[in-house]
Amino acid sequence: MGLPSGDSQLVQIMDCAFADAARRAGPWLVCRPGCTQCCHGAFAIDALDAQRLASGMETLRAENPNLAAELQRRARIWLYEHGPGFPGDLLTGRLGDTEAERASFEDYANQAPCPALSPSTGLCDVYPWRPITCRIFGPPVRIEASDGAANALGHCELCFTGATTAQIAACEMPVPHQLEEKLNAELQATGETIVAFALLR
Repeated sequence: MGLPSGDSQLVQIMDCAFADAARRAGPWLVCRPGCTQCCHGAFAIDALDAQRLASGMETLRAENPNLAAELQRRARIWLYEHGPGFPGDLLTGRLGDTEAERASFEDYANQAPCPALSPSTGLCDVYPWRPITCRIFGPPVRIEASDGAANALGHCELCFTGATTAQIAACEMPVPHQLEEKLNAELQATGETIVAFALLR
């Protein structure tokens, strides 16, 4: 299964949106290479993210096989350490859909470094293919409220220290959710997984 042709457009839109939000934020956005707070803790990724990571691994196996092997080694170690508590299917890597499994995932591997994070450089070894969650972390983005309340703006807790609500809102990063949903529909795949499983596809 290959990536939908529109994924490159999605990535370009996201990168441009981040750059524009960063320009507006200026020194309030403290995200820098080597800052790895957002690279710790498991998070769900959709089928499009997983396929993009798998595509990146194919590229690395052809162009940098040593790095690809190291990423897979780290992913296997990650799953050996945290797999027993995974609230889903360990064979497929699919995250469970029940209310209990979703609740369990909230506390799952919260302190574990991402297997894509290089322990020697503090950089992401799959940066060009990283999930959407990683591409929006830092600037203010609109968060869907589960209780039906008005959507709020969320941002990295290290950023926007001292900024007012209005100043934060002025730096909002738009996210093309509709395009992302369209591309996921093209994949005809359902369910979510985590980075470790995607690196081993």
